[in-house]
Amino acid sequence: METLDFILPAISYPAVWPQIILVATALFVLLIDVFKRKAKTASIAFISLAGSLIALACLIVTWPTKGGASFSGMAFTDGFSFFITLTVLLILIMTIMISINYQKFFSRINCGEYYALILFATCGMTLMAAGGNLILIFVALETMSVCIYVLAGFHKDELRSTESALKYFLLGAFASGFLLYGFALIYGATGTLDIAKLGNFLTSHPQILNSKLLFAGLIMMTVGFGFKVSMVPFHMWTPDVYEGAPTVITGYMATGVKAAAFAALIRVILVPLISLKTDWTSVMWIAAFVTMTVGNIVALAQGNIKRMLAYSSIAHAGYILIGFVASTALAQAGMLFYLMAYAFMNIGAFGVVALLGKEEGEYTQISDFAGLGFKYPMMGVAMSVFMFSLAGIPPSAGFMGKFYIFTEGIKAGYVWLVIFGAINSIISIYYYLRVVVVMYFHTSEGQVIMPKPSRTTVLALAIACWGVLLMGIFPTYFWSFATHCVFTLI
Repeated sequence: METLDFILPAISYPAVWPQIILVATALFVLLIDVFKRKAKTASIAFISLAGSLIALACLIVTWPTKGGASFSGMAFTDGFSFFITLTVLLILIMTIMISINYQKFFSRINCGEYYALILFATCGMTLMAAGGNLILIFVALETMSVCIYVLAGFHKDELRSTESALKYFLLGAFASGFLLYGFALIYGATGTLDIAKLGNFLTSHPQILNSKLLFAGLIMMTVGFGFKVSMVPFHMWTPDVYEGAPTVITGYMATGVKAAAFAALIRVILVPLISLKTDWTSVMWIAAFVTMTVGNIVALAQGNIKRMLAYSSIAHAGYILIGFVASTALAQAGMLFYLMAYAFMNIGAFGVVALLGKEEGEYTQISDFAGLGFKYPMMGVAMSVFMFSLAGIPPSAGFMGKFYIFTEGIKAGYVWLVIFGAINSIISIYYYLRVVVVMYFHTSEGQVIMPKPSRTTVLALAIACWGVLLMGIFPTYFWSFATHCVFTLI
């Protein structure tokens, strides 16, 4: 009888050290929460924070000098995955630091499960960026999504929170079905789930590009990823979920999920399926225009700051899609730069909103910020910095992000799309600066008292402000870094 030799796949544990540490920290936090019920919230939070910092340190130490693959091509260790993982870990660290203050006033949140779910979700996000196989990307996306579904409904006693979790779960399940079916169709057309082999197959078999099966798979994948990035018309869940979820989690969703989804979108569609660019360019052009326009127009009418930031998030997805339409290497670098800039300014904005949280509820109406600019000067300055950056006013990270993406869009020949993007940016100035005007030029009708923030929250907001200003005043370093990372993309 002929014997079959077992071939051990190539394994490189340093490639997944950050993910291993995140999972180990999450399991450790759960064990502490089970066996030490009286553990203080802060102690579990600081353990989670320590694990996140260790994961960040391991990521930096194992920074790849050139692109490579591990686990038989299942995971990529290139600069692109490094950049997205770095961004997501920074989001995780700032989220945990703000959560320490937030949970002082929401005791009904089970801290052990809360931090474990955030850590597991972050692990899924990082694997979406590094995935070299469609199955791994899908599993990573579901790992992230299931955790976010639960986190969105963590205010169990509030109807809006439960409603937001249910809406996100039901619509997310449909989107996952579309995505998985798209992967199946791609496999049926090409016979492979490996992203690198997929690109090589399409290059060596150009006749497949006319396959209806391949085109249908592309449409299905666009629907699945479009839901995650809040692309119109798959955006309807965004304002309700953002409003109902705990404010800290809303900021985490708006930045981390978007970064991971765009990373997967680039990894799965923009790189291996670039041969189909003529088929999807016109569709994505329209999607980018409609997404930024709908987001900005509807945001004008919002009185709830979380809903306003939700529609703002939709608009920013439209700006990033301009880079996707341009699809050049520098346009991809612009997308990476924008995602990091958006992480700093959006986490900061939601962090300030979370500062007004209390046991009885949250102050989320824009009118609640009346007079707070003078009453709490540091909070007012921080919120102003974040609003200016989101509006794209120099010298801020938001301005430079739009500058790089719009520049690459013009170079690629999509002048009208960039013009519409600039017009939308002007429209957005109104509702962003309205928050600043309310803080400094309106008098408070009620007594809104901000609880004393923890030192970690102050540090997190300081880091966010520093990131926004540093990326705006000295953008060359970050741009060079993003460009280097894109050119190592496999």
